[in-house]
Amino acid sequence: MKNLILILLFSLSVYGFQSGKDYRKLHFESLVIDCHNDCTMRISRGEDLSKKTARGHSDLPRFIAGGVDVQIFAVFVPPVKNKKSYKKEADQQIDAIENFIKKNRDKVALVRTTDEIIKFYQDGKFCVMIGIEGGHALDNSLENLKHFYDRGVRYITLTWNNSTEWATSAPDEDTITDKNFHKGLSQRGFEIIKKMNELGIIIDVSHLGEKSFWDVIQTTKKPIIASHSSVWNLCPNRRNLTDEQIRAISRNDGVVCINFAPFFIDSSFVNKEKKFRSENKLKIDSFLTAQKKDTTLSKVTLSDFLSDDYKKIKPPISILIDHIEYIVRLVGIDHVGLGSDFDGISVTLLEMDDVSCFPNITRELVNRGYTEKDIKKILGENFLRVLKMNEKH
Repeated sequence: MKNLILILLFSLSVYGFQSGKDYRKLHFESLVIDCHNDCTMRISRGEDLSKKTARGHSDLPRFIAGGVDVQIFAVFVPPVKNKKSYKKEADQQIDAIENFIKKNRDKVALVRTTDEIIKFYQDGKFCVMIGIEGGHALDNSLENLKHFYDRGVRYITLTWNNSTEWATSAPDEDTITDKNFHKGLSQRGFEIIKKMNELGIIIDVSHLGEKSFWDVIQTTKKPIIASHSSVWNLCPNRRNLTDEQIRAISRNDGVVCINFAPFFIDSSFVNKEKKFRSENKLKIDSFLTAQKKDTTLSKVTLSDFLSDDYKKIKPPISILIDHIEYIVRLVGIDHVGLGSDFDGISVTLLEMDDVSCFPNITRELVNRGYTEKDIKKILGENFLRVLKMNEKH
């Protein structure tokens, strides 16, 4: 019996060594797709992400270091009352993405289809796909769907935190109590869903209100995604999805792409940060005052400025894996992916400081016993399937 135990312990130690040794090899041999990154705002403001930067979560060298093969760049136009045209600003951001790609054409390619992804991935290029975050960029026009499709947009997040004229957001559905407030899709909203299906633009339900979500489920003929959402049952935040919603997405053959933000994956983080801010009020006030006077600090986040202090309250990477595993157990391996929200979040997880840290996810999945086949599905193949199923044939 003693000899049997020693044999088992030896086997486990060898397996642990091998999995620890091989996870990077597996990661860099896999097609890694991150379905949501907000670095477009940085590019459109003139920041050169061709080189390694001292701020933010993303740049080309760090994408390459992290083994990210396909990154969906989110085009986000901040909603402002009485703005004449969101479309114009969205076009300007797409122009900036195209200029970034042209500048780095030896390393970077714009991709619109699964075939293009496979081609450029095999060529060793970093692939950029475009998504729009917030349907207000359409300026309430069906015609603009075709315009953005022609420019390479392959998913649209139907709402941001604001509602559009044709779909209601999660915050508005939760907080607006006016009896005349219409929750869900309007007739124009149903038309937009059908047109997106027709064109081959993936419907993204992150940020969407629950009534709007169910209207989408009942209308769409193509698989949908939640590009950067997590599990409500693990972290009850209105940006997350209930078990019923996750099951509906699986029946639709869609994918939930887990958001990396502590606020959306750790139910205790909000209170921890609130306490942290109270205990460090003098430091924080000093930093905010300095930001107003020093332009070099204007884009530095509080968590970067107090990085050593923040490490004490940051959630571990294991909580991110818990959300992935929850969906796998609930609906199966085919319905979960990655949607980091990097450069759109103010605080990161431990061991997930930026896009160079993606291999750590593979390490954790290996350590939990996931097979190579299943890890590759999570890292990118699940989203690739949804993209293929949305393409026109």
